[in-house]
Amino acid sequence: MAHELEVWLFADRVGTLALVAARLNFRYASGWLSRPDAVALSASLPLQAEPFDDHQARPFFAGLLPEGQMRRLIAQRFQVSDQNDFALLDYIGGECAGAVTFLEPGQAFPVPTRNDDVQWLSDEEVGAILDELPRRPMLAGRDGLRLSLAGAQDKLPVVFDGARIGLPLNGTPSSHILKPAIHSVEDSVTNEGFCMALAEAMQLKPARSKVHVVLDRSFLLVERYDRLIDAQGHRQRLHQEDFCQALGVVPEMKYQNEGGPDLARCFDLVRRVTRPSAPQILRLFDYVIFNALIGNHDAHAKNFSLLYSGKAPVLAPFYDTLSTAVYPTLTPKMAMKIGSKYKFSEVQARHWEQFAGGVGLAKAQAKRRILELAKSLPATARKLQSAHGPGFGENAVVERITALIEQRCALTIRRLSDPTA
Repeated sequence: MAHELEVWLFADRVGTLALVAARLNFRYASGWLSRPDAVALSASLPLQAEPFDDHQARPFFAGLLPEGQMRRLIAQRFQVSDQNDFALLDYIGGECAGAVTFLEPGQAFPVPTRNDDVQWLSDEEVGAILDELPRRPMLAGRDGLRLSLAGAQDKLPVVFDGARIGLPLNGTPSSHILKPAIHSVEDSVTNEGFCMALAEAMQLKPARSKVHVVLDRSFLLVERYDRLIDAQGHRQRLHQEDFCQALGVVPEMKYQNEGGPDLARCFDLVRRVTRPSAPQILRLFDYVIFNALIGNHDAHAKNFSLLYSGKAPVLAPFYDTLSTAVYPTLTPKMAMKIGSKYKFSEVQARHWEQFAGGVGLAKAQAKRRILELAKSLPATARKLQSAHGPGFGENAVVERITALIEQRCALTIRRLSDPTA
C-alpha cells in the first residue's frame, strides 16, 4: 500500500496526503499554491506552504469516508484497520463528495474514455445491489469502482438518466445518490422522501429527490447538488464540504453532546465564509426551524454543507432530512440544542429567543419567521400527503409525521404567543 496519495481537486493536483508513523500529513503542492486561481480544499485547510499535521488534516479527509458499520465492513473487505483513514481513501477515494479524488503518485487523472462510462443496470441487477449493499457498502472492491460518501447510512453514488440507473466507472462522475431502506427504521424511504418533498413545498430549496420502486423494492434517488452538466453536455464535479470538515471537527464528534459543533458555531461559519452571508444565514435558520418542527433529531453538523460554486461558498441545499421523532425507539434528543434544550418538548419561547440571540439574529424577526413556518407547515404537509402521485396518502408513517407536525406547530405557536412562556 502506498504511503503517499496525490490529492486532486477537479482535474488539478493540489497536494499530497501522506501517512507518517500512522498519522496523516497533508501539504499543498507548490505548483498549486503559485496559481492565481488556487483555492483551498477546506475552510479548515487554508492555502499555505507549511504542512498540516494529523490533528489539522484528519477532520477533512476522514470526513469523506463512511462511518460506523459501513466503514468496518469496507475495512474488512480490504483487510485493513477500520481506523486507517489513509488506506480507506486509497481503496475507495475515487468518487467522493465534492470534487476531490485520491490517486497514487504518478497515476494519471482518470478521464473517461467516453462521456458515459457507465454500467447500466437491469431491474434485477438493481435488486441484487440492494441485497448486496448491507454486506458490501459502496460495492467496495468491484472492478472500476472507487466510491465513497460520508455517513453511517447505506448509500451508493449512481448515474440516473431519467429512466436507467447505472454504476459510474473509471472516474465518471455520478449524478445521484441511491439510498436504500434503513433496516431498523420503518419505511425510512417514504419518510425521507416525504420530508424532502415537504421542504421543497415550503420553498426551502432541498436537494431534489424522488422515491423509486424496482421489483417491489423502494429506495430514494437524490440528485447530487455537487454535480452539474456543462455546456458540452459533460457532467462536472462541484466542490463541497460539510460543516464538520469546514470547522475542523472529526466525524466521530459530530454530535454536540460529544463535543461537536453547536448551532452558534454553525451560524458563525456561514457568516464568516459566505458572501453575501445574510441570505445564507436566513436559509440556515429556516432549516433549523423546519428540522425541529418535523422531528428530525439527527440534524448534526455533518448534515449541513457548504457548496463552492462561485467566488464564495454558499449554503448547500438541504439533505438527509427525515422525521426521527415518529419512531419511539430513536432518541428524543435533538443533535444540537435550541437555546439550552436538547428535547423539543422542553423548548419554550425563551429558548427560541436564546437560540436566536446566540446566532446573531434579531429576536423579533426570528419569532416572526418561526411563527410563519409553524402556521404554514401543517396545511402544506396535509396537502402534500393528499396529493395524487407521490404515494404518501395511505402511508402510516406519513400520517404519523403529519400528526406530529400538527402537534409541534400548535405547541410552538401557543408558546410563542404566550408572553409568560
